[in-house]
Amino acid sequence: MSSLEEVERSTDRVDRRATHADRAPRPVTGMGAPFAAFSVRKLVPDPRYYAPLFITGVLLAAHLSVGLLESPWQTGLAIVTSLVTELILGRLYFGKWPHLASAYVSGISVGILVRSSYYWPFALCAAISIASKYVFRIRDRHLWNPSNFGIAALLLVAHAMPHGDAEWMSTLSVQFGNSVGPMVVIWMLGSFIVSRLRRFHICATYVVSFFAFALLRALITGKSFESQYAPITGPMYQLFTFFMITDPKTTVRTQKGQMLVAFLVAAMEAVLRLAQNIHAPYFALFTVGPVANGVEIWLDARRARRKQGLQP
Repeated sequence: MSSLEEVERSTDRVDRRATHADRAPRPVTGMGAPFAAFSVRKLVPDPRYYAPLFITGVLLAAHLSVGLLESPWQTGLAIVTSLVTELILGRLYFGKWPHLASAYVSGISVGILVRSSYYWPFALCAAISIASKYVFRIRDRHLWNPSNFGIAALLLVAHAMPHGDAEWMSTLSVQFGNSVGPMVVIWMLGSFIVSRLRRFHICATYVVSFFAFALLRALITGKSFESQYAPITGPMYQLFTFFMITDPKTTVRTQKGQMLVAFLVAAMEAVLRLAQNIHAPYFALFTVGPVANGVEIWLDARRARRKQGLQP
């Protein structure tokens, strides 16, 4: 082969590589970065979209069938507030545009779970939820599930107000009913999604623990077992089970630790229910979750110090 032929073939290879590079997708920067992942090609494979897709489907099905939402505009306000708050704080704290899947789930959760005839509780709860991720951090980890923190915080404020002045805030309870059909569909879809995310063991541990403590409460109070386990068949518990206690950002890292925390949340909830607290699941996770995360962070720091001490 002549030198001229070698040069020509080498040039052809370079041209083909350049053409392929020109066709490759270029990274999106600036204001479009948070929405770059919303391409059709990336929508299904990206695990971060499993929860948003699932909770959106549940919301649409529930509202179209039984009118779950008091006002779609209130839920929309909660979602928009969450997204905007996430964009602003993410840019201010980290200097980059954050991914919005988590903020969307927080916003739609607030929109479903908060009950109020006013609009401002939805916006305030959504803003508090997202802000908690940035304010309450230890070693680059936030301690509370965002929507759990926002709802529990407003419930505490409402509880502290004089009797009769807290009607601006309540939470979803029996508005969606306890129909077996929708519950089975939601649990099947939810189980599939959390299994893909490798967090089904958290839901399973919590559900089994809930039924065990329901039986214990029935024995203590003398009430029927059915009345004690009935709450878990409602919509609030389905969202709580699949989204709040399984939040990857606010659960401990080990599988055994996650199962232990789920059990402790169920145990704390049982205690609060015996004390006639109707918002028991929110306050149980609000109490147990950050303590568990704090203990894990402390243990990690302690192991790191020991490792450094062993190094020459």
